[in-house]
Amino acid sequence: MSKPTENPPTSPTDINLDVLEDTLSFYIRTINLAVSRDLDARLDGLDVAKGTGKITTLLLVDDYPGIRPSVIAHLTMRDRSAMGRIIDQMVAHDLIRREVSPDDSRAQELYITEAGSALATKVREIVPQQSRDFFSFIPEDEQKQVIDILRRAYRHIVGLA
Repeated sequence: MSKPTENPPTSPTDINLDVLEDTLSFYIRTINLAVSRDLDARLDGLDVAKGTGKITTLLLVDDYPGIRPSVIAHLTMRDRSAMGRIIDQMVAHDLIRREVSPDDSRAQELYITEAGSALATKVREIVPQQSRDFFSFIPEDEQKQVIDILRRAYRHIVGLA
């Protein structure tokens, strides 16, 4: 335990983050919160605002008709119940629909609806622009380096080549 300072800090600029200063996970978590808040503000009023996993689900279902929830759950690192809640919300908002797989009656396949396809088109415009705007203070070549590093980490974590 470190010794207390003589005068408590009165401003965030007076703070040292201790071991967190050099911890990648701290920065990833806090940046995720800020990015999520900014993205939610841009998506305000759309059925994919607030929460995580809906955008990825929408885009994967749009790109891969018949995709199974288990595949999306794996790629988004969600358990079955969390994935089920996301899908239930999206079905309730008429963004996707479920069908029983003709190959396996125990499995579901997911398909985009007309409303879901229209929303996916909007999301594909908003998300890249939000990312460019949010990180505009970082030069594009450095953004590409960070994306490369994080993409490799993600692919390793979810077991992709």
